[in-house]
Amino acid sequence: MAADRLVAGLAGLAEERVDHRFKALPPDAEGLTVGALAAERRNLFTGGFTTPVLALSAESVEHNLALLETYAQRHGLAFAPHGKTSMSPQLFARQLEHGAWGITAAVPHQVRVYRAFGIQRIFLANEVVDAASLRWLAGELNADPGFTFVCYVDSVRGVGLMDEALRAAGATRPVDVVVELGAGEGARTGARTEAECAAVADAVAATGSLRLVGVAGYEGEVPEASGERVRDWLRRLVALAASFDAAGRFGALDAGEHIVISAGGSAWFDAVADVFAEIPELSFPVCKLLRSGAYVSHDDGHYRHLTPFNRVPEEGALRPAFRLWAQVVSRPSAGQAFLNAGKRDAAYDLDLPQAQVVRSGRDGSVREASGVEITGLSDQHTWVRTDEETSVEVGDWVGMGLSHPCTSFDKWQLIPLVEADGTVTDYIRTFF
Repeated sequence: MAADRLVAGLAGLAEERVDHRFKALPPDAEGLTVGALAAERRNLFTGGFTTPVLALSAESVEHNLALLETYAQRHGLAFAPHGKTSMSPQLFARQLEHGAWGITAAVPHQVRVYRAFGIQRIFLANEVVDAASLRWLAGELNADPGFTFVCYVDSVRGVGLMDEALRAAGATRPVDVVVELGAGEGARTGARTEAECAAVADAVAATGSLRLVGVAGYEGEVPEASGERVRDWLRRLVALAASFDAAGRFGALDAGEHIVISAGGSAWFDAVADVFAEIPELSFPVCKLLRSGAYVSHDDGHYRHLTPFNRVPEEGALRPAFRLWAQVVSRPSAGQAFLNAGKRDAAYDLDLPQAQVVRSGRDGSVREASGVEITGLSDQHTWVRTDEETSVEVGDWVGMGLSHPCTSFDKWQLIPLVEADGTVTDYIRTFF
């Protein structure tokens, strides 16, 4: 039934009408369904698209999906990629097809999006304490016995708020929780010490509305992170799970269920794989759950430098999938040009976009963007510095690489999926 909901939901996306809501789509496509426009297989450069336009490489996305599937299998990891990166049910479906255990969320609204498309396993890597969200969650769990949901807890107070809200909502199924171990003083959420974690676990056990199923955390917040520091923290996480198990704190699990031990952003999943391979035998099988999300599109900046595949090149390499195309609209001097994309279109929170290629507005020829440097972004303009001898002119298209997938996806509601020759094969819908 859940698979049917996902199929139906994706079919519904294809029936959505193209109109003014969606940036960059051809004006003459107004009124077509998204599916009908995709079937036309228009060319990104000659098919009537307006600039700026964000393109997602079909080949790179497929490569990245397959690579992480293989990586997780090779290292004995379950995989719940973080859906906050793309917030795209189409990409969630592709990730599930490539072996994902489920999809990770960060906030309850994201869980609602996932459930609207029938996602059956959701790991919420955050605390949830507001009564309205918990009331909705209780209804989802009550209505669907096949729905698996897990979230963080990190305080006795938070456990009390959850229990109060769930009881008031008439919850008939307990909410599965994992105790979050903080990555250190000054890090983000999570109980700071093992003793505090134990107190939270005991508080869970005292409720009738929550069930302890494991431990989790985020190694990306380890202060002054290094391979050694991250591995030390991950070993603390594993040891916490072992101590909980020895103390009988997972006694609410049924035969055949798993203890969940989860970590893994997009910068240190090699360390997660190494340490999780050392997990001792516990009284229940262990679900070693990795949550990396940025891999699906990768990038040309932040994650290009941070990816663990730089440290383990024999495991493969991710490919950046985004390219933002904008046009030169002004060339006021020999050393300056302006493009018609800006902060509303490009990620800029970590790094500025990088000019990669220039496509001639005269004949469509493409060359490397040598001598073209992006120096800043306004709301709707890209500031470009050029060498005086650089032949960039008004009307040319500039293709830019982006840094930070999460803040690239969230600026676009419908993103063309483009093959190497410029053919648009699909449109990726996002829900931010």
